[in-house]
Amino acid sequence: MLRPEISSTSPSAPAVSPSSGETRSPQGPRYNFRLQETPQSLPSAQVVSASTPPSTSGAAGDRSSSSSLPCSAPGSRPAQGSYFGNKRAYAENIVASNLTFGASSSSARDTNYPQTLKTPLSTGNPQRSGYKNWTPQMGYSASSSSAISAHCPSVIVAVVEGRGLARGEIGMASIDLKNPQIILSQFADNTTYAKVITKLKILSPLEIIMSNTACAVGNSTKLFTLITENFKNVNFTAIQRKYFNETKGLEYIEQLCIAEFSTVLMEVQSKYYCLAAVAALLKYVEFIQNSVYAPKSLKICFQGSEQTAMIDSSSAQNLELLINNRDSRNNHTLFGVLNYTKTPGGSRRLRSNILEPLVDIETINMRLDCVQELLQDEELFFGLQSVISRFLDTEQLLSVLVQIPKQDTVNAAESKITNLIYLKHTLELVDPLKIAMKNCNTPLLRAYYGSLEDKRFGIILEKIKTVINDDARYMKGCLNMRTQKCYAVRSNINEFLDIARRTYTEIVDDIAGMISQLGEKYSLPLRTSFSSARGFFIQMTTDCLALPSDQLPSEFIKISKMKNSYSFTSADLIKMNERCQESLREIYHMTYMIVCKLLSEIYEHIHCLYKLSDTVSMLDMLLSFAHACTLSDYVRPEFTDTLAIKQGWHPILEKISAEKPIANNTYITEGSNFLIITGPNMSGKSTYLKQIALCQIMAQIGSYVPAEYSSFRITKQIFTRISTDDDIETNSSTFMKEMKEIAYILHNANDKSLILIDELGRGTNTEEGIGICYAVCEHLLSLKAFTLFATHFLELCHIDALYLNVENMHFEVQHVKNTSRNKEAILYTYKLSKGLTEEKNYGLKAAEVSSLPPSIVLDAKEITTQITRQILQNQRSTPEMERQRAVYHLATRLVQTARNSQLDPDSLRIYLSNLKKKYKEDFPRTEQVPGKTEE
Repeated sequence: MLRPEISSTSPSAPAVSPSSGETRSPQGPRYNFRLQETPQSLPSAQVVSASTPPSTSGAAGDRSSSSSLPCSAPGSRPAQGSYFGNKRAYAENIVASNLTFGASSSSARDTNYPQTLKTPLSTGNPQRSGYKNWTPQMGYSASSSSAISAHCPSVIVAVVEGRGLARGEIGMASIDLKNPQIILSQFADNTTYAKVITKLKILSPLEIIMSNTACAVGNSTKLFTLITENFKNVNFTAIQRKYFNETKGLEYIEQLCIAEFSTVLMEVQSKYYCLAAVAALLKYVEFIQNSVYAPKSLKICFQGSEQTAMIDSSSAQNLELLINNRDSRNNHTLFGVLNYTKTPGGSRRLRSNILEPLVDIETINMRLDCVQELLQDEELFFGLQSVISRFLDTEQLLSVLVQIPKQDTVNAAESKITNLIYLKHTLELVDPLKIAMKNCNTPLLRAYYGSLEDKRFGIILEKIKTVINDDARYMKGCLNMRTQKCYAVRSNINEFLDIARRTYTEIVDDIAGMISQLGEKYSLPLRTSFSSARGFFIQMTTDCLALPSDQLPSEFIKISKMKNSYSFTSADLIKMNERCQESLREIYHMTYMIVCKLLSEIYEHIHCLYKLSDTVSMLDMLLSFAHACTLSDYVRPEFTDTLAIKQGWHPILEKISAEKPIANNTYITEGSNFLIITGPNMSGKSTYLKQIALCQIMAQIGSYVPAEYSSFRITKQIFTRISTDDDIETNSSTFMKEMKEIAYILHNANDKSLILIDELGRGTNTEEGIGICYAVCEHLLSLKAFTLFATHFLELCHIDALYLNVENMHFEVQHVKNTSRNKEAILYTYKLSKGLTEEKNYGLKAAEVSSLPPSIVLDAKEITTQITRQILQNQRSTPEMERQRAVYHLATRLVQTARNSQLDPDSLRIYLSNLKKKYKEDFPRTEQVPGKTEE
């Protein structure tokens, strides 16, 4: 029986606190921290000091490393295979090891605990010192809210880098404590470690694990330094490098990976660094969670860097993909535009897809087919939406079910009972989901329908129903769920359980009767209330009621008042609550024993729930895409080698503004892959650049896009340089921040990139700014990347005389007479047109509007005119260059037509004829240029 004195807090939450001593070495300050485990079964805290010399034996590839758990003692580790065999015996062995461990020598402790070091960046935050919020004993909230604000970090990541000649080879392994899935990746990175930083930003980790050799004070690696600079609010843990052992990692995968995903072994057998990372990760997670994963219970997959497009964290922030830059609490983001998901799993999938768009055209088109069918079939759309909205967080449910606590506590018992009820609720929704999908036609939806035909769903549900009451189900409200847990197990299975439940029922009835008697005794309208924190208590509303002497009777204690409502209790009620809790603990303990036996029988079938979780989250996201389309006139995108958008608009701006935003056309090909965009301040340049990137992302995640027609080239990377703010944290001025961001783009851009640059070089003087812009443009012109370059440097526009693949575009403005002030004002049209802007000195016009003294404005105009005349006098295109441009554009149009045309022969003939006429019309204009120059 579980004893009542067991604390309700998580028994496995480790507490990390600075030690009282700190020593300094010639290399600088040396931080000395302890790792302390606090399960109730331990008579005293076990302490490991990080000040002991780090072990240098054992690395990725060291096959002689110790396989003991972090909290095992020398000589007491389980025999080979026992970890994945008898779980109960294994847990008892671990507890016995803990008890023995308290009396072991300090050298033994140093050998068998992973040394844990919290960096100075994270030790100052006391709220991040434990993990109790993520332990399996704590259960989870069943809320289906999908707001982005509800996203809390729950991912732990292990990172390891090769040494010597293998430096730059990165292995990563991550696990979400809410989702029993391990993601492995291994890739080569350059000296900027851009891929590592980007992947970590996407994962948004709660904690990062690295080897102690990489984090050594005074001798840390560049990778560790960059990660700590970029993740200042994330906990860092250094453990001995011997735990990064690829042999143990492979053993973990063989033992824990479910059969459906066992092909991952083929993918990672030679990926030594990601295997080393997963070994350290699982060892550490078992330690902090104080639980082990059941055999064949985890979904493990390998993700190569080539499977998704890369969006760096700066670009994600600039484009407001997840968080609004002005107000982080509102949903004026791309996520907010598309997020109509009904489940937490769907919300998480949408979030990860926005940050990592797909690059496989076949997969994208399969998603688009689904969205199209959902839009065309209202019955399918509403039927699916109705069923999906009833699902709980399936991924988090799985995460809790596959973990076996090392200690039986009240929280562990209650959590397992709750989650078994959630599992029954989830499985009962499989048949309604199948019924809703029975008439679907697209291949992807049919595939998901096929996955629901798995017989294991019925097997698990039948086994559950033999033990669990048919009426036991998920209900909102803590008292309702408490009742469901008490009476979850069928009667006549355990005689003592039936007696305990009758006792509990009698106590609850006595409480209600006692409160009723008190109401009659004092002639007060008392009612019974319940909260998880207080248990049963008394509430009273004082509407139109005058209390004698304006006071409650002295028998009532712990009185609190909110508006016209009183809450209080009594000494007798407190005693009865204690009896009620004691009875509950007995019920939970006996129910837990029955539930554990049931779970052991269904573990072999539980793998089908991974498919169900994947199906529900994907359907939820596709329904969200379809829902977004019904609220606006989005169009299905095509995929070619051209970026062509007809009358496209900004999706976030549409959500914010009362009227539909001004639409613009976009046309970029390999022959005209560099657009220089000019126009006055506030004419719409930045908004247009963001609009292109957002439409590209929407297309690549399988969503329709805001346009009348759209065609996209698959992009592997999206880079932006938009913000011009100072960065105090990194001591960077506006110009230095510009240079860092543009250097990142130049180092990582390739032919399949989409690059958006807004007003580069404004942080320095004009001559240097133009020079830097010109040099950057020439470098990017050597790539086949699609580049949009917005600038106020009109001198830069003449680069089209040297490079035929440059196109000049500008935003039009109109001049309107302001009769009230007798001055000319600018009317912004937000329309994009070909060519250079005809507006001159629009900065001076803006300054004039801002009430700058007239004499200052006049002087500025004269000086500007002189400088402009000197700069532009030798930058005019020659007639020969114009002829070459006309020929070049004709050739690129013909190549594009040959590659992508789907026109019938007659339409193609008309198109080519019109192309020929346009080409002939261009030549007279170019031949008139010499005449004009002669005049």
